[in-house]
Amino acid sequence: MRPYELMVIFDQDQDENDVKSSTKTYCDQISKAGATLGDVDHWGKRKFAYPINKKNEGYYVVIQAKAEPDVMTEVSRQLGLDTDVVRHMVLRIPESQYKA
Repeated sequence: MRPYELMVIFDQDQDENDVKSSTKTYCDQISKAGATLGDVDHWGKRKFAYPINKKNEGYYVVIQAKAEPDVMTEVSRQLGLDTDVVRHMVLRIPESQYKA
């Protein structure tokens, strides 16, 4: 298993409780696939450097996990289909940056 960091930006029009619910759903999906979850960091609502889809801000969430590559590929695919997600990025991080 490899350490990954997943950053998700949710639409500004969502309620913060909906963002936390969606985050929990994705974390559960990662765990069910046999991965180990690390830190889940809710950054809250932040302004964008430039407008994205005519929006100026969004809710940022950073999730760390140790998973197989195919698990993170599937999560990335599902995030790409989610209409409440403005942007997302999956990064493979060094073992030293992973926080359990």
